Amino acid sequence: MSLIGISAPRFASPAVVNGKDIVDNFSLEQYKGNHYVVFFFYPADFTFICPTELHAFQDKLSEFEKRNTMVVGCSVDSHFSHYK
Repeated sequence: MSLIGISAPRFASPAVVNGKDIVDNFSLEQYKGNHYVVFFFYPADFTFICPTELHAFQDKLSEFEKRNTMVVGCSVDSHFSHYK
């Protein structure tokens, strides 16, 4: 089943942005109408499950930006864990 083109539910959550800033109320709504968004989920930080995929997104980030596309990852970890 593909979820391409389906809107994510509205939410606001603490998050780490650009790997360095913790924000209290991150929301995808800030991108609505201005950017495309690749919103992906992964199990947890500091596991062997998918660091390859995370690094692949990071390595291609400039290509996404050229296409007006924001890359947003989400896991079950807290924003404190992401920050580390």
